[in-house]
Amino acid sequence: MNAQSKSPARHDWRKSEVEALFNLPFSDLMYQAQTVHRQFFNPNEVQVSTLLSIKTGKCPEDCAYCPQSNRYDTGLEYEELMEIKAVIDEAQAAKDTGATRFCMGAAWRSPKGRDMVKVTKMVEGVKSLGMETCMTLGMLTGDQAQELADAGLDYYNHNLDTSPEYYGKIITTRTYDDRLNTIQNVRDAGMKVCSGGIVGMGEAREDRVGLLMELGNMAIHPESVPINMLVKVEGTPLDMQDGVEPFEFIRTIAVARIMMPESHVRLSAGREEMNEQMQSMAFLAGANSIFYGDKLLTTDNPAADKDRQLFRKLGINPEEYVIDDVHAQESDAANMGQAKPAASELFYDAAIN
Repeated sequence: MNAQSKSPARHDWRKSEVEALFNLPFSDLMYQAQTVHRQFFNPNEVQVSTLLSIKTGKCPEDCAYCPQSNRYDTGLEYEELMEIKAVIDEAQAAKDTGATRFCMGAAWRSPKGRDMVKVTKMVEGVKSLGMETCMTLGMLTGDQAQELADAGLDYYNHNLDTSPEYYGKIITTRTYDDRLNTIQNVRDAGMKVCSGGIVGMGEAREDRVGLLMELGNMAIHPESVPINMLVKVEGTPLDMQDGVEPFEFIRTIAVARIMMPESHVRLSAGREEMNEQMQSMAFLAGANSIFYGDKLLTTDNPAADKDRQLFRKLGINPEEYVIDDVHAQESDAANMGQAKPAASELFYDAAIN
């Protein structure tokens, strides 16, 4: 990395500029994305998160891609909100296998008051382990966002999914403005934003352009930008949808990296369908975050040992998470006398191999 060569992040992207990036010869696009990536990040580090479904199924929304909607028969079994201790135990297990951020997802339109009591306790418990925390619970009011922030939540995930123009073909029970309002409530509460989208839902390239423009022209870019490849689940309206062409997916990663140079771009859902070569190309295009573990809410994810093997082949290390002094003291007190291996010991350290 060369701090002196950093170019300032932009928030005024024009459609013609984003289209021009997508239309670059592939090698030129990859070169530009990798050049930007190296200005802001160590190119051989990837942030590692684990995602847990803390409440599964019976969601009233009609997202066409989602097996958790109660409108579709996908064979998914309903699971009530998990107990606090069970969630903290899962977080500890994730930390023990190398994850530095623990993400918790609940299939709600929006959480109720009784839910907030439990989820804030979950945040506090996971933070006490010395991990970053993230949640996705549906739409939030300003007061709910502040409750989560007060509990110590670091990130809140609320994806835009696709462009404003294509959005109505994917979901009708929540508006685009609803999503933007939740993101603003998260910002106003002082939390970091995790927001991206899904490609391969039948959208055109212009919709991928539109999605990245919405994200890239926010006053503050999302700190985390998950780029998901549609996971087709039988019983959902998109289960027979043709998938996105692999090079187009990589182009989307690369353009996201160029437009939002300071954000972590997450190679998210769909990795189970990607071979090692495609995942490696995504890292080269600027992806520097993954979900680690065998499940992404309710769909499969590459097994942890496969990720370790791929990191070893590529010489990639897990990104370290440095907690602030207050949380460090809390974590030390909670874990006094319990020596835990560092993430790099559990995952892989390219520097010593």
